[in-house]
Amino acid sequence: MADEIKRPKRPRDANQLAKSIVDIATGESSDREASTIIRARKGGLKGGVARAKLLTPEQRSEIAHAAAAARWKKSD
Repeated sequence: MADEIKRPKRPRDANQLAKSIVDIATGESSDREASTIIRARKGGLKGGVARAKLLTPEQRSEIAHAAAAARWKKSD
């Protein structure tokens, strides 16, 4: 699923959808913005892998322990 490229969803509200269509038609907004989002997501997915390669096993373990503690921390 990470390899799939998803386009941003169109608004479900009829008024918002109409405005987005008008914006695209008038050139105020374009589908190029969607392609920018797609490229940014691809770069972000690569960045996590690259960061993990640079970390030592001890550093990865510390990060994982901190993340687990944050997930299981009880909220009051």
